[in-house]
Amino acid sequence: MWNQVFRKTAEYGSSLLVLLLVISSLAHGQSLNWEGQTGVFVTPLAYLVPSKDKGFGHPVASYHYLNAGSILGGFHQASITEGAFNRIEFGYTRDIHQEGSVAALSPLWTGGFNAFHGKANLIEERRTWRPAVSVGFVVRSQVRNVGGVILGRDRTNEDFYAVVTKTVTQLRKVPLVFNAGFKATNASLLGLTGNAPTYKGRVFGAGAFAFKGPGRCTVLLGSEFLQQPRTLEALPGVIVPTTITYAARIIPAGALPLHGWGVESPKLTIDLGVAQAAGNVAPGVNLQARHQFAMGVSYGF
Repeated sequence: MWNQVFRKTAEYGSSLLVLLLVISSLAHGQSLNWEGQTGVFVTPLAYLVPSKDKGFGHPVASYHYLNAGSILGGFHQASITEGAFNRIEFGYTRDIHQEGSVAALSPLWTGGFNAFHGKANLIEERRTWRPAVSVGFVVRSQVRNVGGVILGRDRTNEDFYAVVTKTVTQLRKVPLVFNAGFKATNASLLGLTGNAPTYKGRVFGAGAFAFKGPGRCTVLLGSEFLQQPRTLEALPGVIVPTTITYAARIIPAGALPLHGWGVESPKLTIDLGVAQAAGNVAPGVNLQARHQFAMGVSYGF
């Protein structure tokens, strides 16, 4: 009988520990998205990188890669993000483009561009049903993709957004994460396909759940969508679809150390995903980027 009691107690303690680790990894966002924001893969969360109430935290660095196919080529993203006063985060990302191999279309994508971002938390999340609410921006410069190539000059574009995020912990064994937001943007596919003709209001969202993975790691499985402005600058006949990703976030065993009763944010997270970016965008034009491999690694110093 006592063996059964001890076994049940150990199982409950193990489940509770995993739950605490997952809550910590979500609520103290250490994982950066494509553009260096605390987020999923291409959408921001309302959470921030860790910092102090009266000062700055340690920086978080990340690398992301998208194999966008033979036409668009490969995109490499290097990011650094800093948090401050437990209320804001800001950072810089450099996009480095690896040219595609299709002579007729690949020259529409050039070397890369800059992205600067910032986010401010307006409402902190509570363990009740109150979500976190934040606002933010992204400014991209030296964008010479598609429309910039056609027009022969660098372009800039911006996002201004509001986002709401909630981690639901009331279900003991399956923590859930819900994310929804709205942004005004004149960027097409986060600048990867250049600019839209004008600012458009777009919505985005995501959902995920967490569980214990092999080797005592923690795994989050989820999906997200990001509406795009439908048209491109200088190419009025092109239609840009909504971006959808399917992603797994892996927190290796040992990346969430315990100190007393507290739990730190993860030092290391690994993202693996599939992105549906762009297929048939005009009659006879298929960009062949609908089921593309993507990955990312974030590390908190």
